[in-house]
Amino acid sequence: MAYRRVLLKLSGEALMGGQGYGIDPAIVKSIANDVAEVVAGGTQLAIVVGGGNIFRGLKGSAAGMERATADYVGMLATVMNAITLQDALERVGVPTRVQTAIDMQELAEPYIRRRAIRHLEKGRVVVFGAGCGNPFFTTDTAAALRAAEINADVVFKATKVDGVYDRDPAHYPDAIRYATLTFQDVLSGELAVMDSTAIALCKDNAIPILVFDLFGPGNIGKAVAGEAIGTSITPAG
Repeated sequence: MAYRRVLLKLSGEALMGGQGYGIDPAIVKSIANDVAEVVAGGTQLAIVVGGGNIFRGLKGSAAGMERATADYVGMLATVMNAITLQDALERVGVPTRVQTAIDMQELAEPYIRRRAIRHLEKGRVVVFGAGCGNPFFTTDTAAALRAAEINADVVFKATKVDGVYDRDPAHYPDAIRYATLTFQDVLSGELAVMDSTAIALCKDNAIPILVFDLFGPGNIGKAVAGEAIGTSITPAG
């Protein structure tokens, strides 16, 4: 394996598959199977999951909700996704712990950095819910923050596209996919990878990011093995 400890960022939208809302059980099962193979190979894996399949704070704010309130609702949505992932992972034999940035003792452990690291060392998957626990921060930023806190070797951003493009490939068939980028390329080009706070956190802590297609067969395992998939974002070109 190319990486000892990985932070996997999953978007909430990825969990809903072709549905317009909610969670597609087939997608969650597929992710669980891929994660099980990676963990069986000895890689320590933590996951940050978004909540956009259920509620997105920015949309709630645009619809008239106070932004902080909307973001808190979005954090609760991420916890719903986190415990769903936990259930799917444990069904395939992967010991899993959910830790939340907002205290929910009946559902999950509170986020404690040293405890999270200890779980990883024991071969458990740790799913981080409720983002950073603060409004005005995205789950991308939460992923970058948790990656730095647990000393992850890399952040995997698993998405619906197979990398980073110079423009939206869904609207421009001639869009060009980048194989490699630097953090400065992403920030100066305002490329739609992660929000600028998340990119800056990874840049400051020299944590590379790999963006790839979540739905490619075995892509999580390929990424862990260091195969050339997706777009790699590194401190230096």
